Amino acid sequence: MITLRALTKRYGEKTVVDDLTFDVEPGRVTGFLGPNGAGKSTTMRMVLGLDRPSGGEALVGGRHYAELRHPVREVGAMLDAGSVHPARSAGRHLLAMARSNGVPERRVEEVLGAVGLTDVAGKRAGTFSLGMSQRLGVAGALLGDPGILLFDEPVNGLDPDGLRWIRQLMRSLAEQGRTVLVSSHLMSEMQLTADQLVVIGRGRLLADAPVGEFLAGESRQAVHVRLPGEAARRALAARLHGAGADTEHRGGGELVVHGMPVERVGDLAHELGIRLHGLSSQAVSLEQAYLELTAASAEYTTPARETEV
Repeated sequence: MITLRALTKRYGEKTVVDDLTFDVEPGRVTGFLGPNGAGKSTTMRMVLGLDRPSGGEALVGGRHYAELRHPVREVGAMLDAGSVHPARSAGRHLLAMARSNGVPERRVEEVLGAVGLTDVAGKRAGTFSLGMSQRLGVAGALLGDPGILLFDEPVNGLDPDGLRWIRQLMRSLAEQGRTVLVSSHLMSEMQLTADQLVVIGRGRLLADAPVGEFLAGESRQAVHVRLPGEAARRALAARLHGAGADTEHRGGGELVVHGMPVERVGDLAHELGIRLHGLSSQAVSLEQAYLELTAASAEYTTPARETEV
């Protein structure tokens, strides 16, 4: 288990991590989300004892990382897949890690096989593609067979087959009862992989909830309406805006409505005498829910397109 209590990190007058409190429990994949500059990597570094907190504490298995007698066997981490000597082969890199941490050398072959790098074990790490480097970083995290694992952006550079592989790996690690914390900007993968979501913005906790709960509720629903023509679409969109809803034109006669239950949309269409060709309510994607939650916390934003009526 990973435990954060009032964890805070300041650099001069800038607060990067602000009073974070949450738990990462075993037996599930916890997705760690937030915009660029939100403090995710700094938080992970404090968990691993690489940065000293300005306040609060971060514990792994109930202890500070520095107190662990065999850290690689208890906590595995991939924070920077590129932190490998470029002239050293993948096998030699893992072998050096194993020997310096009291890990049986047989684990090198086991983890190389687990990440699909057996055939390139003799190649220099400096010749690896980004995806191969990511796999080597994952192998290093798994080397000590730890019960607690942290991965910072492990899907970067992976092709579709690699994405499926990392998804299945994260799920299997959690099913084995391990504690798995994964940060990522790829929302579609997090929606498929994570059981729990922790979302931060500007260093502060914005949400800590199961994926289903995060996506539930009227505010997380989108109503899809199909209409017979442009005139009907424009008339209904104007009426919906007047009632406080947001709309999005998907082309043709399709309208997507946010912020209003499906029953109310149907009632307003009926009041206008508009015949509908389709009316349904769908849960929004994790990406939409995440963007809505973090809109005020993004460090860099682009202007939104004007809503079409």
